[in-house]
Amino acid sequence: MSHSPDSHSLLSASSQLNLMEVDSIDDKEFDIPQVDTPPTLESILNELEDEEEPFVLEDTCILNTDNMDAHSCETSSLASSDSGDPTHLKRRKRTVDMSSTVHGCVLRHSLLKGISAQIVSAADKVDAGLPTAITVSGVIAVGTSHGLALVFDANQALRLCLGTKTTGAEFGAVSALSINHDCSRLLCGFAKGQITMWDLANGKLLRTITDAHPPGTAILHVKFTDDPTIAVCNDSGGSVFELAFRRVMGMRSCDSRCLFSGSKGEVCCIEPLRSPLDFRDHPITHYSLLAMASLTKILVIGLKPSLKVWMTFPYNKSDPSSVPQLAWQFVAVQKMVNPVLAFCKGDTVHFLLVKKEESGTIHVIKQRQFQLSCDIISLSWINSRTLVLVDSHEKLHVVDRPSQEVLETLDLEQVQLVYNSRHFKSLATGGNVSQALALVGEKACYQSVSSYSGQIVYLGTKSAHIMTLRNWRERIDCLMKQEHFVEALSLAWSFHEGAAKAVVGLYGDSLKRKAVVSDKMIEILFQFAEHALKKCPEQGKIQVMEQHFQDVVPVLVDYCLLLQRADLLFNQLYSRLVENMVAKAVFLESLESYIVADRVGHLTPAIMRDLLDHYHSNGMMDSLERCIVHLDVTSLDIQQVVQVCWENQLYDAMIYVFNSGTNDYITPMEKLFAVIGPTLKEGRSLTDENVVMGNKLLVYISCCLAGRAYPLGDIPEDLVVQVKNQVFDFLIRLHSADSSEEEEVFPFIRTLLHFDTREFLNVLAMTFEDFKNDKQALEYQQRIVDILLQVMVDNPDFTPSQVGGLFTFLARQLAKPDNTLFVNRKLFDQVLEFLCCPDDDSRHTERQQVLLELLQVGGVVQFNEERLLMLAEKAKFYQICEFLYEKNHQYDMIIDCYLNDPLRKWEIFNYIHNLLSMPGYSNEEKQRVKSKVLKHIRDVVTLDPSKSADLVLFHFTTEVQQIISELQDDQLLFNFLNCLLESREGPHSGSILPQEGDLHELLLDLMCRFAPDQLLSFLHTSQHYRLEEAIQITQKHHCNEATAYLLETKGDVRGAFAVLLETLKETLCALTAESDRGAKDGRCDEDEAVRAESMLMKLKESVNDIIVFCHRSCQGLDQKQREVLWFPLLDTMMASQKQVKGLNAKHTSDVLKELTMKVLNAMSSFISLPAIIQQILQDPVYGKGKLAEIQGLILGMLDTFNYEQTLLETTTNLLNYDLHWSLAHLRAAVTRGLHPRQDCCNICLQQYKRRQDAAEEIIVFSCGHLYHLQCLQQKDCVWGCASELQRQWRCYKCSAIHGGRVGPSTEPKRGRSTSLAQTHVTSARQDTGASALRKKVFAEATLDLQQEQSWDEIRCLYRGPSRLSILSEVSHCHEKTGSLFSVQPGTESFQLKLSPPPLFEE
Repeated sequence: MSHSPDSHSLLSASSQLNLMEVDSIDDKEFDIPQVDTPPTLESILNELEDEEEPFVLEDTCILNTDNMDAHSCETSSLASSDSGDPTHLKRRKRTVDMSSTVHGCVLRHSLLKGISAQIVSAADKVDAGLPTAITVSGVIAVGTSHGLALVFDANQALRLCLGTKTTGAEFGAVSALSINHDCSRLLCGFAKGQITMWDLANGKLLRTITDAHPPGTAILHVKFTDDPTIAVCNDSGGSVFELAFRRVMGMRSCDSRCLFSGSKGEVCCIEPLRSPLDFRDHPITHYSLLAMASLTKILVIGLKPSLKVWMTFPYNKSDPSSVPQLAWQFVAVQKMVNPVLAFCKGDTVHFLLVKKEESGTIHVIKQRQFQLSCDIISLSWINSRTLVLVDSHEKLHVVDRPSQEVLETLDLEQVQLVYNSRHFKSLATGGNVSQALALVGEKACYQSVSSYSGQIVYLGTKSAHIMTLRNWRERIDCLMKQEHFVEALSLAWSFHEGAAKAVVGLYGDSLKRKAVVSDKMIEILFQFAEHALKKCPEQGKIQVMEQHFQDVVPVLVDYCLLLQRADLLFNQLYSRLVENMVAKAVFLESLESYIVADRVGHLTPAIMRDLLDHYHSNGMMDSLERCIVHLDVTSLDIQQVVQVCWENQLYDAMIYVFNSGTNDYITPMEKLFAVIGPTLKEGRSLTDENVVMGNKLLVYISCCLAGRAYPLGDIPEDLVVQVKNQVFDFLIRLHSADSSEEEEVFPFIRTLLHFDTREFLNVLAMTFEDFKNDKQALEYQQRIVDILLQVMVDNPDFTPSQVGGLFTFLARQLAKPDNTLFVNRKLFDQVLEFLCCPDDDSRHTERQQVLLELLQVGGVVQFNEERLLMLAEKAKFYQICEFLYEKNHQYDMIIDCYLNDPLRKWEIFNYIHNLLSMPGYSNEEKQRVKSKVLKHIRDVVTLDPSKSADLVLFHFTTEVQQIISELQDDQLLFNFLNCLLESREGPHSGSILPQEGDLHELLLDLMCRFAPDQLLSFLHTSQHYRLEEAIQITQKHHCNEATAYLLETKGDVRGAFAVLLETLKETLCALTAESDRGAKDGRCDEDEAVRAESMLMKLKESVNDIIVFCHRSCQGLDQKQREVLWFPLLDTMMASQKQVKGLNAKHTSDVLKELTMKVLNAMSSFISLPAIIQQILQDPVYGKGKLAEIQGLILGMLDTFNYEQTLLETTTNLLNYDLHWSLAHLRAAVTRGLHPRQDCCNICLQQYKRRQDAAEEIIVFSCGHLYHLQCLQQKDCVWGCASELQRQWRCYKCSAIHGGRVGPSTEPKRGRSTSLAQTHVTSARQDTGASALRKKVFAEATLDLQQEQSWDEIRCLYRGPSRLSILSEVSHCHEKTGSLFSVQPGTESFQLKLSPPPLFEE
């Protein structure tokens, strides 16, 4: 039954609301349209009674749209946009994006009402059971769970009910259906394994097949091939059988042939290639191809003329529960139509093109695949370019194969798809199937989906649904019904351009198709405009109304222009939009972007007038100017436009109107000069507006003289010369049209020069470039030059830069080879005097730069160089002097220029280096430069000593002594030598300096005076000084640390120690003197405290230095020599403790005691403890008095002894434990039993018991490989002793893998394949009935040299870092931090916290 559109809308709206929960609904609130004709009682009664089927009546469809009673519905499209309120406040201005793709509702989803109702009725009234399978051809057949098959015609009328409940009880549910190509036969497969054939003409049972496949398995698939006498079936055992139907003398029979056994891999999907009527004669059909999908691969076989496998294709890794899918389709590829097999398992769809070669073989070509982010459970072709997929979440995806784009996604959850899980698990026969097949069956729905001639039928638990592609008009109308006009236009435009996907119903050539679609788009545009005007809010904020039309009007404009229907836009549509003032305003404003993009070049006078008034009244002057300069002037009211432009300073638009409308190129210049001329004449500063106007004027003049239109385009060719002459005539006018008596001559040139001299001269220079063989133009050129000279020379109104710019311009023009200008040379002399005036200090840099540019032009400008040089020196134009000196090759004089120029004096180093390094200069010139540099060497070094040193190393190595003698200042000499010799040690180490040792000693002497803190660093890095002389120098300046370093280097350890000890004594004396002074004063201010703290820091550094020295020196000394070093140091430290007095005596005494302990701690590593105690007791300070004074020292030494003893014992225990643990694990690994990987020899590949009655020895290696003893002997895998028990074997297979060469001469290598314990097993047969007895003979486990080396490697590998080294590090850290004496007296239980041993990885 069909409904009116209004009734559809009502039902569609009501289906989205739960009417049971709402008492009353406001139509306006929910935007429910008014319904002229309410739904009839009949339409309501025809609804399904089941509340679980919330489908909405809307369209009729499918098999025969003229006769079929279809109950169709629109499911929610997940890919479609939300049909919300089009006047949403937050929408931005809509712009038409041509790159975005809109597909609309591609599929028509319809509920087959007649079939669905009769399925439910049959289940209730005749106990037919639930639907289990469906197939579609010219008719639709539905199988049920009680073994019945219901056959419906194209009008959904029930034609046949095949089978009875009795046969259903015997055979089980219908598990598979198939109809042959002429709709005369129906094959039914059953859950208990039987197959029946029915005559669809009269409903007669033709065959009952019970022995076509092994019993106890369900039929999963049964399919007719193109040959009506051959079918194929697939059972739950994974096997595939061919069924050949025969009729001999009136007797019908069926022969079965196994095509694929389930024992080789279970097949769960089959698909024969069935050609449509158009391709019945295709050569590929003679092979009767069959595609089969197992759990691991795809197979394509040919049934004719003989059985043959043409292709196998393994799957990629996928989920084991994924369902394999197969689908054939004839596709046009490269102008040839061939079948393509689409298959998938999981989320990736593959395509195989199958074609017949001329040789008669089948060639399979892999095509491009595509991937979805879902698990596919159904795959069907709906036409040669479009596939329909269903995923495990029951989402339907329409995919365009060429572009691999998902066109639409629908939700099939309400269909309640029927799954074939019971048949895959073969529950009707006891569930005797593999777990893998049962797992796949969880999501199998093969028999619930059937495609035929562009239609796909889906079977639900209580309904049947059909999918077809909508034609192009339906897809557009569907969007328009939802008021998605923009999407409808976008979709229509894709049809127009041929870019749409899944197009149906658009025929003819390209022009005809475009014409048809254009008419449809014009219809949509009118409806869109009417809808927008109707839906516009009648009251509210103006912003809301503007936003409403901004979403509409640009779309209308854009598509009208795309369709090249400006007449439609400016007449019919504009006449409708102008009724609404907001729509009119939005329309006029939206035109700007299209005008600027030159998509609209001509407006009707009415629209132009409205546009001018609207932009002017709303202050949109910039937009108005952009529009005017792109429009055809014939549509403009020139007088009105010029007035508006001048009042609102739209100079570009004004110039464009004058130029294009009246061919007047002079009036715009007059108007602009009238504005900026008086301001410049009066000397007032220009406003930003005046500057913009002046710049526009310069650009406009440049365009006119160059033949280009302003602001864009070109001047018509026939006007180019005329315009150029008019502009020149205008510029050289003596007076303006409305001139006064006070006006100076040539006001226009004068104004431009005052505005921007350099840019005006650049404009003239570019113009003069084009003057060739044009007599009139050359006259204008000479005239303008004469006027420039007349106006600017001797005129105080122009700056030196402006005058210099003029003469630079003239010099460049005169320098041209085809120059025809004449300029008085005396003018250049006047300019020279003007620029070089020594009395004028203003603009010094500017004047020099102008003169330099004038000189660099060269050729024409000839000055008296002597006079010029004299003037430049007086004016201090050093760059001019350099230019002249370089021209005369007086390079030495340039040195003075750089030294005297405060801005460029630091560039002198690069200049000297480049000149002396580069070729092209004579030796005499270079020598003069060198002499000049040496003459001014003091000034050069003072400027930058580092760069001076680099320069000397490169070019003045022989003059170093001369340079040193020139540098009188010792500080300057030190800086220079420091840089010179530092560079010498760096990148210039290859340079050779004369008397290098003397230079280093001189630098050492200066360093002792000016930078003593750098002495040690210098002595460490430099290798060029003489040791004796260096010692004398450091002793002369009392640099004790440096002297000690030099004496130690010399080998005089005692002398170096004496110097350091003397330094320490001096520091201690200064400290005690300071404490005595503080004790006498009786006060301690802040300065004295800081000074005392500084002296203590110095003392600590001195003690540290001497301790480090003693440590370093004691390595090669005997015991007495060590005592000679350490005991004086200890005496000095102990003697100083009694001399400390004053207020800070306690703090100072504590520091001294701490330092004394540090000395004792350090010397205890080299001097025996008894000798140290004896030395302490002999000291006069401690020899008298009580033991308590030295108690701390004695206890500290005892603690040191305890610590070292504990450390030694612990280390010994750790080493012994590690060794025992490693050996125990090695023994366990050697004696562990061996487990062979397999029970056959890896050489002869025979069982290790080849003969039951013979005794054979076998050898098993630790790598798991097993061999016969005889086989190894034949391969010469023995090495070592000749004795039987001592013989050593190598694994043949592992040696081959590692590249080893097996043979007697092979050097034995220890690896995983060589066992430490090789096991010989002897097997013997005692009698026929007894089992084989085995005895193991173990070779003696001895370690040869190779194995001992391996053991050492293992021990090093698993032990990790040496624990002794770790403990040594710990002890040294304690010594450095002074933690030795932190142990409290009486602490005897000293313990070390140690980590557990490392794990042994077996």
